[in-house]
Amino acid sequence: MAKTNSDQEFLEFLIKGLVDNPEDVKVDRKVDEMGVLLSLKVNPEDMGQIIGREGSTAKAIRSLVRIVGLKNNARVNLKIEEPDGSTRPTRENKTASTGGEELEELKL
Repeated sequence: MAKTNSDQEFLEFLIKGLVDNPEDVKVDRKVDEMGVLLSLKVNPEDMGQIIGREGSTAKAIRSLVRIVGLKNNARVNLKIEEPDGSTRPTRENKTASTGGEELEELKL
């Protein structure tokens, strides 16, 4: 059974080594017909360390998790959960903030 959760254990170990608040790291694992989905939640203060400059750290973490999955013949994907109260613009906010016709339609 430990073999099936090795991807989750590896991700927890890796992330806890990167962040300042390792006690706040939570990894949920879901398996479906598409493969394994690991959902990562960290302290909002640690998000920058997990994402990295231009997403480089997040890309590297995703690559490592996929490699662990390949060793176990599983397709593994990583979802980094946004913390509550995040100020990062969502797709809808980006459209509205670009101005133009989209913004006019929202006002009506």
